Amino acid sequence: MNYTYLVRCADESFYAGWTNDIEKRMKAHNEGNGAKYTKPRRPVKLAYVERYDTKSEAMKREASLKKLSHRQKEELAASIDLPALLASWDLSVGHFGQRKT
Repeated sequence: MNYTYLVRCADESFYAGWTNDIEKRMKAHNEGNGAKYTKPRRPVKLAYVERYDTKSEAMKREASLKKLSHRQKEELAASIDLPALLASWDLSVGHFGQRKT
C-alpha cells in the first residue's frame, strides 16, 4: 500500500510526502531522518493521509498537495477523522504523534 500524507510541523507549517510504510516514515521524520525540511521542525504530527494502490498515484497526489496553500492544507486536515481512519486501516494512532482515544 502507498500513502500520501501531510504532517504538521512544530512551527505549524505543513510537509507533504508519500511512502509505502507510513509508520516507518513518521518515525523517520521524528528522528530527524525523514526530510531536510522536517528535521529542524520536529516534532511532526500526522495531519492528513490518503491510501493508494500504486506508487504513481501516491506521487501524483503528493505533487498536488504541495501546490495547496497553507489554508487549503488546514482545511484538508480538518476534513477527516484521522484516528478513526487510522483505526480502520489497523494502524496504531499512537505512532503518529496523536492521542489515542
